[in-house]
Amino acid sequence: MRKELRFGFGLMAIIIAATAILMPAPSEWTTGHLGLLMLALVVVAIMLGFPTAFTLMGMGVIFAWLAYRSQNPDIATQQTLDLMVQRAFSVMTNDVLISIPLFVFMGYLVERANLIEKLFKSLHLAMSRLPGSLAIATLVTCAIFATATGIVGAVVTLMGLLALPAMLRAGYDVRLSAGVITAGGCLGILIPPSVMLIVYGATAGVSVVKLYAGAFFPGLMLAGLYMVYVIFMAKLRPDWAPPLPEAERHVPLPALATQVARQYGSRALPSLIAALKGPRNADVPMGNLLGQLGLALLPLIAVALALFAIHGSMTAVKVIDDVPAGLESFESSYASPSLAEPGSDGGLAEPPAEGGLGEPPLESGLSEPPQEAGLAEPPGAAPMAAEAPAPSLAEPGAETPAADDAVAAPTAPTSFWIACAICAVLLIAFYAILSFERLEIFKMLLSSFFPLAVLILSVLGTIVFGLATPTEAAAIGAFGGALLAAAYGQLNFGVIKESVFLTAKTSAMVCWLFVGSAIFSAAFALLGGQELVENFVLSMDLTPIQFMILAQCIIFILGWPLEWTEIIVIFMPIFVPLLAHFNIDPLFFGLLVAINLQTAFLSPPVAMSAFYLKGVAPSHVTLNQIFAGMLPFMGIQVIMLILLYLFPGIGLWLPNYLYN
Repeated sequence: MRKELRFGFGLMAIIIAATAILMPAPSEWTTGHLGLLMLALVVVAIMLGFPTAFTLMGMGVIFAWLAYRSQNPDIATQQTLDLMVQRAFSVMTNDVLISIPLFVFMGYLVERANLIEKLFKSLHLAMSRLPGSLAIATLVTCAIFATATGIVGAVVTLMGLLALPAMLRAGYDVRLSAGVITAGGCLGILIPPSVMLIVYGATAGVSVVKLYAGAFFPGLMLAGLYMVYVIFMAKLRPDWAPPLPEAERHVPLPALATQVARQYGSRALPSLIAALKGPRNADVPMGNLLGQLGLALLPLIAVALALFAIHGSMTAVKVIDDVPAGLESFESSYASPSLAEPGSDGGLAEPPAEGGLGEPPLESGLSEPPQEAGLAEPPGAAPMAAEAPAPSLAEPGAETPAADDAVAAPTAPTSFWIACAICAVLLIAFYAILSFERLEIFKMLLSSFFPLAVLILSVLGTIVFGLATPTEAAAIGAFGGALLAAAYGQLNFGVIKESVFLTAKTSAMVCWLFVGSAIFSAAFALLGGQELVENFVLSMDLTPIQFMILAQCIIFILGWPLEWTEIIVIFMPIFVPLLAHFNIDPLFFGLLVAINLQTAFLSPPVAMSAFYLKGVAPSHVTLNQIFAGMLPFMGIQVIMLILLYLFPGIGLWLPNYLYN
């Protein structure tokens, strides 16, 4: 702990020294420099341990009063009080923030439903043949739990109670075990539903729905990179992640399954089909055989239904009921009285006499054009075929000649059939290795993962496909979490009381942070600090790439002494106004920030994930071991940040496909 304190005070000294160097002489100070001084003082006060929300509010009120006093000392106090009320009221009327307590309440209820323990055990057995299977099962459980809750502290604490003792008993290295749990728990701030994305969306004015859609694939890809690292280390250092002993891989079979396996073989699908065809056995009822066969065929049925639905959506004929607005205006102008009807020969007929356009008077000297010449085509126009029908816009639903021959039914692309072939190969491989033991593991996965999958799909599906707002989806999730807890017999007065208390505590923290951030941002803008920063950055004549690298490096460094909430509410209002100048999409910038801010949970001296884990870890696990285990995963986060910047489609493809 002494090292962390020395590091914190050293960093504070660096901040104060840098501020003193960058500040001009006191005689040259402007109100903008007071804003920079306020920013430095806020960072120092937070690092000294003062509460973030009240530090922001206190500093904001003091410096806002100074800003108003420099303009009109008589009404400075009244203006400052008005600013506090207006900013607090703006936070209270922000509809997006309503989803935060609902998502938090859902997470606490799911945590207390005891689904995660069953899911972890079944995943461990299912992945027992992979190198580092216990660590991979921990990462998969963390990713699923993060998707269901979005609360980093809850994921790290629960997995520290479940997975860390199991990995230590299995002989896993302490550093690898600690790194897996802390890094996997941080996925909760990236994988939707993430409270951090809601806070960023409310701060930067970005759609939370698009943020959720954009963060989905980067979150899964980051979890995949963690698994690749674990497998690599298990192969490179087998003593760090010993394989699961054969005795622990065994799953006891029910008596009926044992009898069928002994009579027809160990492979589940052929044996169940043969048992159905074979002679009836009183010890194996037909209902049991059909139930086991239905469970075995469930993956095939699910894949077939999914492919059928995708094929139907690809080959559906889209019928346009209304004429687009542009064509309606064209049609109305085409049919206006001032223009003539098209002739059968493709020329223009003589306008009607009552339309207001008559023949020119004979005394004007203009003679009537020859009847056989007609009206000439304008220069550069292509001649129209005489026999071609006149262009017209028919009414919707009107039949046109040869319409059936001209419009062909859409067909599925080649990539769909390639995907079907891949699914078929995977299903054949799955059923080739599906023994009765694996069928029992599959049933364990089904009973633990299926309820969570339904909850996740009901929440994220309604958000991503536009069926509900994030607030409405959060209400659905909270109700679903209550149903899960009730289904597993965990919904009682004590659980509800504790969940409500923790939800109120977390929500109050976030809301006070928003109030403090709003007052602080207003004071910073009143002092001219935002304008000073913008002028300074623009004077550097940076390219968009250079600005992006600079911003992410600053956020990465800030993640060492500060938490993600402080970085979002203090520094995002400074960065976001600069994005328009560099033509950077705030959605893409938010995805980069979401990955970058995970380092705030893994970087000392704050490193909240380390302290969450230390609180539930055995006494022989030290903070230094936890910090050492987190560093490789910080490097993986940096790699993911670079990949997302080089290939923006990882995060932007899904929101663009769904909403653009």
